[in-house]
Amino acid sequence: MDPQEVKHLIEAGLPGCEVRVKGDGSHFDAIVIGDIFEGKTMVAQQRMVYATVNEHIANGQLHALSIKTYTPAQWQTASKLQIS
Repeated sequence: MDPQEVKHLIEAGLPGCEVRVKGDGSHFDAIVIGDIFEGKTMVAQQRMVYATVNEHIANGQLHALSIKTYTPAQWQTASKLQIS
């Protein structure tokens, strides 16, 4: 898989979210920003993202995915602090 494929899977599963993905073919880092995460625990947020790619993890196409999730307000703060 390439980063664009992973990005597309997450965007398709979480419409309205901004998704950024970097990776090398089997290990990827994703930043997902969306109002959908408002009021949810970090674990719940990550489960939501994993649900969009679980099939590809199960069949071995995607080996590892590191996820950081933010609401738009959290992302605004994090990007000012250059946290990603």
